[in-house]
Amino acid sequence: MYNNYYHHYQWYYPVLAGWNNSHFHYGWSPDYYSWSHANGNRYWNRYQNTIELRDYGPKPFVVNIEQATKQNNTFRTALWTGKHLQVTLMSINVGDDIGLENHPNTDQFIRVEEGQGLVRMGDRQDHLDFERRVNDNDAIMVPAGTWHNVINTGNTPLKVYSIYAPPQHPFGTVHETKASAMASEQSPQ
Repeated sequence: MYNNYYHHYQWYYPVLAGWNNSHFHYGWSPDYYSWSHANGNRYWNRYQNTIELRDYGPKPFVVNIEQATKQNNTFRTALWTGKHLQVTLMSINVGDDIGLENHPNTDQFIRVEEGQGLVRMGDRQDHLDFERRVNDNDAIMVPAGTWHNVINTGNTPLKVYSIYAPPQHPFGTVHETKASAMASEQSPQ
């Protein structure tokens, strides 16, 4: 049924085309077509090899998270915000950090895609008794209510993505710098 060569375009059998099935010998490339392209909203620029970084939630979305994370140059950009989950991209400057913080009702997952740093966590702001060095491909799990900070100890920006459950920031959040992020957290929403 799915091997009908007369209907080889992705919109006939999107799941098979999405996997770049070997039965489709017509040069279909996942870098060129996407679900967003099918409805007129392309997020992938094949010629510049970039992804438009904006909040795509709460619609279904697929992205090369490593590429999006490495491409991001803002302190924080929300990439996808849903009802129960949020994905943000962060670029932490050399010698800087995310800032000591605590999310009382939110678990957090942080993955390092590029760079090196130091993560500190603890049950009190003045008692960060957990400390680990992190590098490319390391994952950090932060339980709700835990004080934590990630410090860039390398000589290049630290590129990470973070998953919050439930969401921590408003839909569409973009903080160009750490200073703008701190200012927005200080002001009433």
